[in-house]
Amino acid sequence: MSAATGENTGESASFGIRTDTELTLSELGQVIWARIGAISLFTILFSVLVVWYVLMIPNEYKAKAVLAPAQEQSSGLAGSLGQLGGLASLAGVNVAGIEANESQIAQEVMQSWNFIDNFIKENDLAVELMAAQSWEKQSNQLMFDHGIYDIQEGRWLIEDEDGAGYRAPSSWELFRRFSEMLIVSEDKKTDLVSISITFYSPNLAKKWVDMFVDAINRHMQRRQVTKVTNNIEYLQAQIEKTQIAEMKDVFYNIIQEQIKNKMIAEASPDYVFVAVSPSMVPEEKSSPRRVIICVLGSMLGGIFALLWAVLSHVIRR
Repeated sequence: MSAATGENTGESASFGIRTDTELTLSELGQVIWARIGAISLFTILFSVLVVWYVLMIPNEYKAKAVLAPAQEQSSGLAGSLGQLGGLASLAGVNVAGIEANESQIAQEVMQSWNFIDNFIKENDLAVELMAAQSWEKQSNQLMFDHGIYDIQEGRWLIEDEDGAGYRAPSSWELFRRFSEMLIVSEDKKTDLVSISITFYSPNLAKKWVDMFVDAINRHMQRRQVTKVTNNIEYLQAQIEKTQIAEMKDVFYNIIQEQIKNKMIAEASPDYVFVAVSPSMVPEEKSSPRRVIICVLGSMLGGIFALLWAVLSHVIRR
């Protein structure tokens, strides 16, 4: 009997230990109330740090252009060939003026490492991309990080991996930085393509968007001219090889259409994209959203303070 009583007493004791470690709502409220001063002070200090950090973040501006694919301008050229299109396909020649997916190809090209690298080099954008850290509105001047680039001497101050000297930013670093600023998106319903660039200077953001659209149009234009030129050279070689008069007539007709396509491509500055809504100089910043960051930071500070109060109480118990 005593053993049973001892067992029951042990169970009650162990059960009591478990219940003592539990924190009831009333006790939780008492803990928070007892440390409300410390919680409030921590929250206020954390909020001040968040506000200071947010004020140190420079403003960024987003310039955006909305484009429409331009393939409708010459989509009827292939249809004018009639039955010659089938013979041209057998000959291995693409007679379409502009491919149906030319816009999708251009979107992939715009985001490729090679295209962006050439764009940066052709327009000498490396210093602005990697060394700029803010923009002064009154003077309309970029502020540079002198620890990365020496403006007066015109040299880079990025340390080598071995620390033996300095180097310029690599092609991959420039591509990654520009990709962070660039957004290319397509509306699947309307086929409209949006291109936006976010940067410290609103004027440069707008300028770069325009330059980027011109660059992709020129790239795709050169690509089409090169393709059509190769087609013409191939057809001329086939004419010299064949002795069938009917096939020569077919090849001559296809060459004539290819020459038309080449002329249209060379005469079209807006070859693949036409601006529906041209870019404008943004007047309002796109980031940072300081109010939202401050509110979320204050809430996070309050949560940290509450957790500290509760955990410290539990640990002492």
